[in-house]
Amino acid sequence: MPHPLVAQLRFTRSEFVRALRDVTDEEALRHFGPMNSISWIIGHLAWQEQRYWLTRAQGQTPFPELNTLTANGAPASTPPLDDMWRIWRAVTEASDAYLDTLTTELLLTTPVVDGRAIPFTYGSLLLRTTYHYWYHMGESQAIRQLLGHTNLPEFVGDIDGQAPYVPES
Repeated sequence: MPHPLVAQLRFTRSEFVRALRDVTDEEALRHFGPMNSISWIIGHLAWQEQRYWLTRAQGQTPFPELNTLTANGAPASTPPLDDMWRIWRAVTEASDAYLDTLTTELLLTTPVVDGRAIPFTYGSLLLRTTYHYWYHMGESQAIRQLLGHTNLPEFVGDIDGQAPYVPES
């Protein structure tokens, strides 16, 4: 059984997918003022998961293009929707094997980057990732409203059935 915080991240990911169901490539490339495009948002969250769970935790960077295309602070971009979903799925699948190893003890440790510890624990990075998804889900729903979409998903979905509170053991 994964750590309870990992279960919450997985639920959050499923809500992210649900929030973006039926978005077309053309819609995913639209920009409204300073808002991000939906395709960028998907790539951006893949970038974050790759950075934390693959690069920092395991020394792997299978999609280095994310570091320039969708990194925090990178110039605005509108990558193809199908490419971003493909990469997001590959990154999250690859991250899951590592996430399944997390224990409370490991979550209290700090990653080492270039020989020095960063000022965050893996637990804080896990929380940061989960909350980052919710931030961008709200942004994506605002974009969908601007696109004229109706009957959007209501949040939070079936958390009681899919990811109820479970205490740390």
